[in-house]
Amino acid sequence: MADKPSRALVIYGDGHAPLLSPSHAHLNSFASRASCGFLSLRTPPPTESEDDRVVRELAQLLDAYDFYTARNGQHEEADAYANPKESSILTVSQRFNGLRAAIITACPNVRSFARELGFSVLKIDELIMQNDPFEKHPQELPEELTSKLLKLLGFAGGKVLEKSEFDLVILHIRTSEKSKDLKEKMVDGTGVDWLNMLIGGIMQATQPGLDIASRLHFSIILSYGTVSASQDSCSFILNSGTETNSSLSFLRPCQSYNMKGGKILDGIRRHHPMLIAQWQEGVTRRDMAMEFSFKEFKERGGNLAILADRFLHEVAFKLWKAPKYGA
Repeated sequence: MADKPSRALVIYGDGHAPLLSPSHAHLNSFASRASCGFLSLRTPPPTESEDDRVVRELAQLLDAYDFYTARNGQHEEADAYANPKESSILTVSQRFNGLRAAIITACPNVRSFARELGFSVLKIDELIMQNDPFEKHPQELPEELTSKLLKLLGFAGGKVLEKSEFDLVILHIRTSEKSKDLKEKMVDGTGVDWLNMLIGGIMQATQPGLDIASRLHFSIILSYGTVSASQDSCSFILNSGTETNSSLSFLRPCQSYNMKGGKILDGIRRHHPMLIAQWQEGVTRRDMAMEFSFKEFKERGGNLAILADRFLHEVAFKLWKAPKYGA
């Protein structure tokens, strides 16, 4: 545990996981120093638009799934113990002891939903390319965006400033974004290569030994986007026979990725979880994973899986904004 509260940066690449390759050196380097694992998601409804999927999965990541289902009139999809009449939610600041949180995205639906949760919402083009977008090559954007992201958290020149605008900043990037704004197009929809360059810039600015390294809690989350039930090759169950065989299931305690509030959840998708890697110098435990991939995380990651809903609570704990959850 750090002797001072951390400040957190989360990069969430929606739909980026299928595009990973061994050539993404910066992502692999980050995984080699990080603590790696999975975030489990609920099974999607039978019919769902791509825009709805994006917000629904983000809602789970921000522990606002029941609010999302009530808001959309999908009470049958809510967790069994949830109050179906619950149509409001405390703001992120109210839930987490005054947490100042921002989401940066080019997705209008995400912006709208995040505002309802009390997040400050920024558009990517508010941070970069204030001039003519043709003046800069897309490969220059990661360097510019890196400094702006860190500045929002009160980091500059490898130093920790006394004050910061936010405690938590989430950068949300979609691979399928169809923005009409040229500036946003040059960021969203660029795939993992662009994201890999951004990660490289952040790692360069937060090298071990710099003051910033011990105060920045850095998470990278990559999801698979839309998947079908037949695409079950990425199962994160270590012993699927024990899970599915009713005569053996009593031998295996219910896993944390399948529970919330002490109650077992129905409809947890046991394949294609979100991939997550987290690092903070002197705080996170380094595991044996050497590559940012599903196979590597399953075989050598240190965390296996937790419910996606618990992610925000775990980060808030590192920021001294929430009590510890679990072991």
